Amino acid sequence: MRFLSALFLFLFLAAWNLVLAAPFARAAEQQRPNIVWIFVDDMSANFSCYGESAIETPHVDRMAREGTKFTRAFVTAPVCSPCRSALITGCYQTTIGSHHHRSGRGKLKIHLPGEVVPVPKLFQDAGYYTCISGPLSDKKSKRLGKTDYNFEWDPSIYDGADWSGRAPGQPFFLQVELHGGKYRGSSERQYDAWAQRVSRELGSTVSSEEVVLPPYYPRDPALVEDWARYLDSVRYTDKEVGDVLARLSDEGILDNTVVIFLTDHGISHARGKQFLYDEGIHVPLVMRGPGIAAGKVRGDLVEHIDVTATSLALAGIDVPDWMQGRNLLAADYQPREAVFAARDRCDETVEHIRAVRTKRYKYIRNYLHQRPHLQPNAYKDGKLIIQRLRALHAAGQLNDLQQRLLFSPTRPPEELYDLEADPHELVNLADDPAHRETLEIMRTRLSEWERETGDIGRQPEPEAMYDSDMAVYLSKRKGSDKPSQTENNIALMKRWAREGK
Repeated sequence: MRFLSALFLFLFLAAWNLVLAAPFARAAEQQRPNIVWIFVDDMSANFSCYGESAIETPHVDRMAREGTKFTRAFVTAPVCSPCRSALITGCYQTTIGSHHHRSGRGKLKIHLPGEVVPVPKLFQDAGYYTCISGPLSDKKSKRLGKTDYNFEWDPSIYDGADWSGRAPGQPFFLQVELHGGKYRGSSERQYDAWAQRVSRELGSTVSSEEVVLPPYYPRDPALVEDWARYLDSVRYTDKEVGDVLARLSDEGILDNTVVIFLTDHGISHARGKQFLYDEGIHVPLVMRGPGIAAGKVRGDLVEHIDVTATSLALAGIDVPDWMQGRNLLAADYQPREAVFAARDRCDETVEHIRAVRTKRYKYIRNYLHQRPHLQPNAYKDGKLIIQRLRALHAAGQLNDLQQRLLFSPTRPPEELYDLEADPHELVNLADDPAHRETLEIMRTRLSEWERETGDIGRQPEPEAMYDSDMAVYLSKRKGSDKPSQTENNIALMKRWAREGK
């Protein structure tokens, strides 16, 4: 009898302890931070906190003021789908086979290797509610945001479009996908429509007098107008960042939410998007929230896949051994000595470029150097700015610098730039005897990275996979007997490959 009484007392006390502990367990659950990525299309670091003087961007500036700004952040791929495939796994796109833009979309598919899984699955397994949205200004929208991953993935890794469906106290992981530089369009009609919208919603537009172009672009009215509308898209993106912060604040959860702002590559232009110059790979990166130092500026080299590992660590989730990104906030973090980037096929246009960048130097290897910089590409050639550049080239109205950088019929096999002396990457030092040692160091560094990370792009894309993806592009045509530009480009790519070009 005495034993039964003791057992009853033990069970009663254990149950009572569970009752007392429940609120504390819920509190601990609620203290796990929410993680929000604001991920923007086609935009360089043209924000006022990064030194852009033509516009003001108060909301991104606020994040920088209240958090940490990284001044040397770079994407590992300068085009959306390889970049997004890398970010969502924390792995180089060249390692996981997702390096060709819009690949695996046809009958032949791409599957992630080994244990690699998309990061939302890791958050889900840890009890997070996972969501992906477009702009948060429309609270009623239930449409999922942009993914654009180059591999097969399970849609169930996302629980919804925003966090409204989560359980009480459940932390969430959210990707806010913004249109960014795509807002401005690519034609005069789209520029005008965008200017009218910006004027209506923001009260003004950027004037052509405020535009400063890089020296490798002519100050042509079409290019100036495009850049002005691009800067308006930066202003509008900043407004959308403010919408995210406001909603988090209105719901009383901003202080327990890590907000990370970055873009998927630089401005869409002739030396930006799709290319490995800083205009294409240098991006803004700002973090704000619990665990993030306020008012800090970091100038060490970081890659966008580091955001993935850092986000897991901030949520208290172990970073998997297979992940190549690094936790930027780890107590034992060792800054990178160099960052790496790769450009491969974009749409129908076959390319193979690799780059390594230190704080001072950039080394670029053009594997297909017998081809021109601006290879034919239906997507880019559909833009007014590229059409205008081609017209100026044909008319002989570009200066020697612009002609050499944009329209030389071939490219050097190697490019080397001193970024301290030459931030616009205008003077190739690869053949300069005074920089021979630097060239060899950078060349070796890139080769070691290619080997150590298992760069799949070292081998040409199988023609069967290329044809599988091209069938998707060609299926979008609506009954025409005349070959399209895409079809002509596909034929050209195959001919050049046969010729060893």
